[in-house]
Amino acid sequence: MVHGTHNAIEDSRNNDILISINDQLFPRNDAKISVFDSGYLVGDGIWEALRLHHGVLVFLDDHFNRLWTSAASVGMYLPFSKEELTAKVMQTLKANKMTDGVHVRIMVTRGIKKTPSQDPRLTISGPNVVIIPEYKTASKDSKEKGITLFTSTIRRGSPDYLDPRLNCHSKLHEVQALIQAIQAGADEALMLDIHGFVSTCNATNFFIVNKGEVWTSTSKYCMNGITRAKVIEVCKANNIPCFEKDFSLFDVYGADEAFVTGTFGGLTPVVKIDGRQIGEGNYGNVTRNLNRLYEALIENTVNND
Repeated sequence: MVHGTHNAIEDSRNNDILISINDQLFPRNDAKISVFDSGYLVGDGIWEALRLHHGVLVFLDDHFNRLWTSAASVGMYLPFSKEELTAKVMQTLKANKMTDGVHVRIMVTRGIKKTPSQDPRLTISGPNVVIIPEYKTASKDSKEKGITLFTSTIRRGSPDYLDPRLNCHSKLHEVQALIQAIQAGADEALMLDIHGFVSTCNATNFFIVNKGEVWTSTSKYCMNGITRAKVIEVCKANNIPCFEKDFSLFDVYGADEAFVTGTFGGLTPVVKIDGRQIGEGNYGNVTRNLNRLYEALIENTVNND
C-alpha cells in the first residue's frame, strides 16, 4: 500500500460503484469521457471533494462556495444551482445505496472541444459533470505512524500566475513536487512560496506546533483548504493560540509537532521532514487534541443538519 495522507482501507464494494456522467449512471469500468474534453486536453476544469458522514455531506456550503468561486475565477458558467448539484450528488449516492464512510469527488470541465485547443470559444457542449462516490476510510495506521515530507524545489506560485486557492485540474506542478518527494524517499512534498516561506504540501495544508502555539502559513500562497479553515476555527473556539503567519524551515525543523490537513484524511501527523525528526517523532498531544476537536465539529455539524 502507498503510504500517505490518502491511504484508504481497501473496500471491494468500490468495484461495483455507479459513476454519474452528466446525470447518466455508468458502472465503474464503463465510465468514460471524450478525448476532446477540455479537462483532458488542457486541464480546463475544476473540482471538489466531500465526505458523506451518517447521510450528511459535511461542510457542503463551504465546498460549494469554493467550487462556485473557482468557476467564476476561470470564467466557467455553471448551468445549474447549488441546490441542483446537491440533488445530483444525492441521486448518485442513493443509486449506490451509500449512507456513510463515502468520499465524493465532483469534477466539472468546460466541455467538449471541436478540436484540440486552449480556446474556450471552440467548446461545443456545456460543462461535463462527473461525480465519483467511493467507500473510503482513512487508514488508522497512517494516522498513528505519521507521514514523512520532503521540501520540494517546486514553489507554490503567486496569485497572478496560478492562484493556489483555485481547485483546478491543472495540478502538474504539484505532481512534480510529489515525484521529487517520492524519489527522495518521503511520502509527500512540502512546498515553499515564492519568498521561501513555508506554504503548503502538494495535496494538503501544513501546520506546526511551537511551544503550545499552532502555526500555519498565510492564505497568500496556500490552498484554500476547508479542513484548514475548520482547524483554525476549532482553535479559536477552544482558546488554542493559532496564527496564520510567515515562517521558514528554520521554524519547521525546530517545531514540537507538525501535521497536515485535508478533506479525506482530516489531520495527519508529520513525524519527519527532510530526514529530520520533528519533535518526538510521533503523533503529538496537541495534534491528537485538535483531531478530537475537529471530529467533534463534524459530529456536531451532522447532528444539527
